[in-house]
Parts: sequence; structure tokens; C-alpha cells
Amino acid sequence: MRSIPSALQDKLDAGVTTLAHCWKIARRDGAVLGFTDHDDDLVFAGVTYRAGTGFTGSEATSRFDLSIDGSEIAGAFDDQALTEHDLAGGRYDAAQIETWLVDWSDVSLRILTARGTLGEVKREGQAFSAELRGLADSLAQDSGRYYTGKCNADLGDQRCKFNLATVGFHGVGAVDNLAGTSIVFVTGIDAFTEGLFTGGRLSWTSGSNTGLAIEIKDHRVTGNGVRLSLWQAMPEPIAEGDAFTVTAGCDKQFATCRDVFGNTVNFRGFPHIPGNDFVISYPISGMPGNDGGSLQG
Repeated sequence: MRSIPSALQDKLDAGVTTLAHCWKIARRDGAVLGFTDHDDDLVFAGVTYRAGTGFTGSEATSRFDLSIDGSEIAGAFDDQALTEHDLAGGRYDAAQIETWLVDWSDVSLRILTARGTLGEVKREGQAFSAELRGLADSLAQDSGRYYTGKCNADLGDQRCKFNLATVGFHGVGAVDNLAGTSIVFVTGIDAFTEGLFTGGRLSWTSGSNTGLAIEIKDHRVTGNGVRLSLWQAMPEPIAEGDAFTVTAGCDKQFATCRDVFGNTVNFRGFPHIPGNDFVISYPISGMPGNDGGSLQG
């Protein structure tokens, strides 16, 4: 149950209030930003809540059961705080958000009305709207380990344990020319086997997208050079000469883990788990695999 300061409750009971909404956004990179729908900046708890950004909030829904509650905020991009570049670059993905009801004449009179995470964001010109997902949203997320034939770890993470700094599994290159908004021909990684970087990660080290990273959809060696296809367009245009680093990708198959990375001891899948075909099949004399031998490849 929320505890409302008595002085604030008196103002609420009086019917004439000096209230404003404030939103505190804490990004995963540690940056903290504040916004308010008041016409002047408000400061409390070490955070400045900036006015003039067009921030507004929709009606919030809240339930007594475990159903997902939420609301929506809308605003305009502001170069001093929230930029389209940062939003498109994923810096606000899953950011923590607090919503406060504040007496702007005395900011010590305030109450936390909601806490959650930033969800789906829609952009249109210089305006945006963002879904605020309540704490109950985490109960709807898949968790735990799945029993699948493919590995469910990400290459190089704490569960995979493969060192992507190993020679032969990372490279440095630059854009030679563009074949589309998300397809580039590059130099510097010509010595690597075709497909090694498919599913890998490209991080920009120069150009308009410096500091951002993107997953590689396809890595091919063609007659015109090495071509990288990215899963989506970058928030800023890619230019010739933009430098990057790349790390290898993995299709999460047991054979790839064994033959390419030599990391079967850390394989996090179940390559011999029966599939649908196995469930409806029946033994046939003389068929491979029915000799009682090991299935280990």
C-alpha cells in the first residue's frame, strides 16, 4: 500500500492542487534522465526532471491479480536529452522507469505511482510514444532452460565460455562500398572463411554509428569482395571508410560447436533429443541407428 504524505493528502482533499507528473528513466548503460509535464524543471533526489520535452502520460491501468498492467508515455526528441539516435540504437531498450506524482510547489511532497520497464517504442517524425510495462510483465516472460537440439547459450557468454578473442575468430575491417542500407562490401576480413561471421556481431568503431553494434545476417565472399548483410538498418547512414570490429557467429548446432569451436564440453543443447519424426516412427530391421551402438557423433 502506498503511503501518501499527510501534507500532500491535504492538498488532494482540497481539490485544488499543484501537481505534476515526473518520469525517471534509468538506462542499462547507467545513464539516468528525468522528464516532467510541468512547465519548469523540477529537481529532487539528485535528478533533474526536464520540462519542455512534450512528455505526457496516458491513463494507467492496475489490477489486483497477476494480469499485466501498463500505460504509455509520449514526447518529442530533444538533442539535449533523448535523441532519435540513442533510441534507434537500443540504448533505451528495457530501461527502468519510475513514474512520480509531485507537488511542483514543494517537491518533497511526492509519491511513486508506478515502476516498470520501457517496452515497444513507436516513432513518427520528431515524436515518439513508448509502452510502459508494469512489474507483472516479467511473469509473462519465458524463463528457465529449454530442452532443444540446438545450444541455448550465446557464443562467448558465461555459459558458452568460448573466448572470442581467440585468433581466427575476430577481425577488424572497414566499409569499402554500399550495396544497400544494410548490405556492405568490406575490406580487412578477406582471409576469413565464408560464413564465419554469419550470426556474429559487428561493432562500429568510427563513423556516425560509433559505439553501436548489430548482428550480422549473412557473411559471403563474392566476386566483388566480402559482403556483409546486417539484420537491420543502422540508425545513422553508413559511409565508406567506416571502421568496425567483427566476431564470429554460431548456428548453435552440435557439429559446429565440435568442428569449428572445439567447445563440445560447454555445448548447452541436447543434440540427440527425439524429434517429431522419432515419436511417430517405429523400428525397421536393418535401418541405421538400430544396432544398439552409441549415437554420439
